[in-house]
Amino acid sequence: MANAYAGEVAICLDGVAHVAKLTLGALAELEAATEAGSLVEMVERFESGKVSTRDVLALIVAGLRGGGWQGSAEHLRTVEIGGGPIEAARAAAELLARAFALPGEG
Repeated sequence: MANAYAGEVAICLDGVAHVAKLTLGALAELEAATEAGSLVEMVERFESGKVSTRDVLALIVAGLRGGGWQGSAEHLRTVEIGGGPIEAARAAAELLARAFALPGEG
């Protein structure tokens, strides 16, 4: 299962648990997908509540891919995310928080 100390978050897709993690490659993919000027801008979107569903989807896709998932945003649009949109947004925020936490903080 997901290891919070390693920055991992569990996400359930169609009843199957997956590990998501924002690796450096996943963060680069995230910046491109969201057209964010920087990761700080992405964090500020979440902190200010100005995050869009596209931002949440991009974060989930990048995190899952960082965890080894081979799917795409198109695939993610057709699966059931355990907990629905609220859980997806919580997992996306948790991915961002854990990506920038020092060991033992997140």
